[in-house]
Amino acid sequence: MRSIHRSLAIGSAVMLGAVLVFVLLASALTQGSPMIRFDQTIADAMRANLAPRALQVFAELTHLADTATLTVLCVIGTLVLLVRSQRGLALAWVLAIAGNGVLNQSLKQLIGRVRPLDPAGALPAQGLSFPSGHSSGAVVAYGMLAYLALRLLPKPWHLPVLVAALVLAFTVGISRVVLRVHFASDVAAGIASGSAWLALMITSAELVREWRGKRSQSSA
Repeated sequence: MRSIHRSLAIGSAVMLGAVLVFVLLASALTQGSPMIRFDQTIADAMRANLAPRALQVFAELTHLADTATLTVLCVIGTLVLLVRSQRGLALAWVLAIAGNGVLNQSLKQLIGRVRPLDPAGALPAQGLSFPSGHSSGAVVAYGMLAYLALRLLPKPWHLPVLVAALVLAFTVGISRVVLRVHFASDVAAGIASGSAWLALMITSAELVREWRGKRSQSSA
């Protein structure tokens, strides 16, 4: 029972904190607000100071969270989990990635912010801007991979996988600003919404795990 309460407490705290950050960012999207000016300052700095070679590097790195990449990752991860008879985790994995895609598009339509007008020529982008889908997708996909590693891999793998997940998510977010296809606040909002969804998925998976464990004990 204590572990259930701990899972609920941690998951709820992360979700509430991430939702609060998202709401604060969304509420600051008013013409001439300090955040709008900050976004434009960062975009101008990227335009003025980044070398073409840096843009090419980030144009490759940003594909780590493309829709196609995450779709392939979702399919492969699902098959691996099913082969290992981890049907519950497979379902959580699919719901996490697919659900985040639906959530992100819904939030984009709700907010309706247009993208920066001067993206780097190497990477045109379509659609609305807030929150960044690549950023939220990276947080959810690589965050779920880290969670699965904690559940399924030996302990020596835990810290390296967690660090790798953080680095990948951060790199994808930075790439969206560098390539000027998103404002900095779009990326921050994408990380916030992705973190909230990830916390919900992991908390739900942990609660189901606890419930199944108690049911097995009762049956025995």
